[in-house]
Amino acid sequence: MTCSIQTIISDAIVIRRDIHAHPELAYQEHRTAALVADALNALSMEVQTGIGGTGVVGTLRRGTSSRSIGLRADMDALPFQEEGCSAHASTAPGIFHGCGHDGHTAMLLGAARHLATQGHFDGIVHFIFQPAEEGLGGAKAMIEDGLFDRYPCDAVFALHNWPDLPAGTIHTKPGPIMAAGDKFEIVITGKGGHAAQPHHTPDAILTAASVITQLNTIVSRRVPPTELAVLSVTKMEGGQTHSVMPAQVRLTGTVRSFNPAVQDIIEGAMREIAAGTATATGTAIEVIYTRYYPATINDPQAAQAALAAARLVTPDVAEAPHPAFTSEDFAFMLQRCPGAYIWLGQGEGQSPPPLHNPFYDFNDAVIGTGIGWFSALASTLLPAE
Repeated sequence: MTCSIQTIISDAIVIRRDIHAHPELAYQEHRTAALVADALNALSMEVQTGIGGTGVVGTLRRGTSSRSIGLRADMDALPFQEEGCSAHASTAPGIFHGCGHDGHTAMLLGAARHLATQGHFDGIVHFIFQPAEEGLGGAKAMIEDGLFDRYPCDAVFALHNWPDLPAGTIHTKPGPIMAAGDKFEIVITGKGGHAAQPHHTPDAILTAASVITQLNTIVSRRVPPTELAVLSVTKMEGGQTHSVMPAQVRLTGTVRSFNPAVQDIIEGAMREIAAGTATATGTAIEVIYTRYYPATINDPQAAQAALAAARLVTPDVAEAPHPAFTSEDFAFMLQRCPGAYIWLGQGEGQSPPPLHNPFYDFNDAVIGTGIGWFSALASTLLPAE
């Protein structure tokens, strides 16, 4: 049944707000996955659930061509409390769609409906609804579960809402668009003792302070100035009371970069600093370094195709001047299949709440733009004769 685009947009807004009110954490997106599967089944698509845990793929075929593209949205929410007071605010304590994955899911469902009811293309579109983007590698889990073996794609595309850009604007660029995400924990162990007798025990807190100071020289003094990188210590734990020197202090932080060689430099420097400082202070220092997301790197041809599709739905299209230091597990998909990732502006006013802010909410005014971009990719990359 053919539906007007305005009806599709209005229904997508209803779906978005329903998902927002019922958020689910990584690999627990059972209600959301069921909603997605039901919507795709209603469009008479081939639908498979349970891919990579709670992932869903719907396949739409038109014409006779074997050309294929993948369109991906993420479904998971974040583990913190929403502080906004909209009518569709989260009903799950401590769980909140603070990154807009509710909007991503709704837009891709809207595009699926638009293409199924009135799409003009020749080929195959795989609608990929992914779990666990927020730090737990749902894209990798889907790939390991055979995503691209079962649903081969000539190219794969995704978007993320971007409060820093005006609503309806679309930006992307060839090459790196999002950073690799690494996390580290440094465990400094002394002996512990009385604070009035510091000469009897290695000082784990003082050692931690020295380590932090040295870590903050790595990017400026070890990484070539032509490369981009960020190292941030974000957490320090140690001690219980004023008169006891703790036996152990833990530091936690993140590293963001775009080049695997830079990751090697930073990790190596951190281990050298730890070893040298341990010798100098009489402590034991362990470095636990985890590279959890690679850099998101757009295929140049796919990036240009993404921009060309964007120009069909909005006049506010530009090549991004630089990548972002946030990370994204769509990177795993781009390692397996050429494709591109775009930013869809959703900012309104002087200072809209940023992503991962307790007052953030997806801007429904851009849902039509997202639906249009996903749909335009099918019509431009899979043209009908």
